[in-house]
Amino acid sequence: MPKMKTHRGAAKRFKRTAGGKWKHGRAYHSHILTKKTTKRKRGLRTVCVAHETDQDRINRMLPYK
Repeated sequence: MPKMKTHRGAAKRFKRTAGGKWKHGRAYHSHILTKKTTKRKRGLRTVCVAHETDQDRINRMLPYK
């Protein structure tokens, strides 16, 4: 059986936490920032954990992480 391939787009976006969950950066923080408030942009800097319903899907995309 051939080796499974890592989904390279997902590998760049998700990292594992010590507890085995997946963390990722937030969306909407790359451009059109002038109309967003400072408080909103500061909140978008934080890293968040992927939802439980998405964990299995990410596990399939990243089999070796």
